[in-house]
Amino acid sequence: MQQFDYDEVLDLILAKDDRYPREAYHFVREGLDYTQHSMAKMSGAKEPRHVSGQELTDGMRQFALETYGPMARMLLNEWGIHSTTDLGEIVFNLVENNLLAKTDKDTLEDFAGGFDFDEAFTVPYLPSAKPEKKSTKSSRAKRSK
Repeated sequence: MQQFDYDEVLDLILAKDDRYPREAYHFVREGLDYTQHSMAKMSGAKEPRHVSGQELTDGMRQFALETYGPMARMLLNEWGIHSTTDLGEIVFNLVENNLLAKTDKDTLEDFAGGFDFDEAFTVPYLPSAKPEKKSTKSSRAKRSK
């Protein structure tokens, strides 16, 4: 088996396709590891298995929220990731350069429409309800004492 340096291969990818910075590729790689280990743990499997594009986008969503919290959307946007299609583009750049593997059934279209970024990364951090106003009676009672 041929030895390779992950960062050297990333240099080659970035020279051919500069849409996404190095950090985006590291995020996808870490998101894949997170997804595979989470799924193995849930199923009781000892070894990680191949995940579909839909499973991977959902896992990367969870990974981003757990890792970056309310900053996830901003960081992903900074890295050029604005949709699940961008995640797929990065995955397939890694596949084409033998850093990830795919099955014959895996396609870039598997990543299209995975989830809405606003729904996933903004909505969870919006205030859930308007703060309750203090009743006028209790405010007046406190002032008159």
